[in-house]
Amino acid sequence: MKVIYRQTQLYKFLNYCNEINLEKNILDCGAGGNCPPLALFLEYGYKTYGIEISHSQIEMAKTFSKEHNVELNISKGDIRELPFEDKSISYIYSYNTIFHMKKEDIAKAIDEIKRVLRPGGICFINFLSINDCRYGHGDKLGEGEFLQSEGDEKVIHTYYDSEEAETHFIDMKILFKENRILERIYEGKKIKQGYIDYIVQKNN
Repeated sequence: MKVIYRQTQLYKFLNYCNEINLEKNILDCGAGGNCPPLALFLEYGYKTYGIEISHSQIEMAKTFSKEHNVELNISKGDIRELPFEDKSISYIYSYNTIFHMKKEDIAKAIDEIKRVLRPGGICFINFLSINDCRYGHGDKLGEGEFLQSEGDEKVIHTYYDSEEAETHFIDMKILFKENRILERIYEGKKIKQGYIDYIVQKNN
């Protein structure tokens, strides 16, 4: 049975990638988990690479790869220091990952993505928005930055207003932006989640 990937926004990104005539290689910044979406891009003929800082997330991705007989090239690393040459990757994404850092580190990570991205290449990055129900909760670390419980861990969550993240992309072309607010039932409670998605293109 063909895998249906739960990261639905990346199907939209795949469509954008397929429309651009560059070498078909792609990097996932935050690539671990039990259903790594890099496998979706592999199905469409992309050479895949992934960076993941969490050992447990890498192990889950390895289990997926063995079960589905795929090689995704996911390695341990930090997206603030990508182990790739300048202008070497055509397509890059960071889905539900980059907001688990403080804003100064997010800026470093996005600068690294820009460095590695080929001219004309595109990237997908999403941010938590201040419309999320968890905004303002937990231990405040800085403006829009909070240390919040996630399972048994304390994890950084950083939130942006609707225009703030665009400061990262003033030297790029914004191809797509969506300010998503989702209301759903989670563990019997109604919650509201807020995300801001960007697909941006590096200038030639």
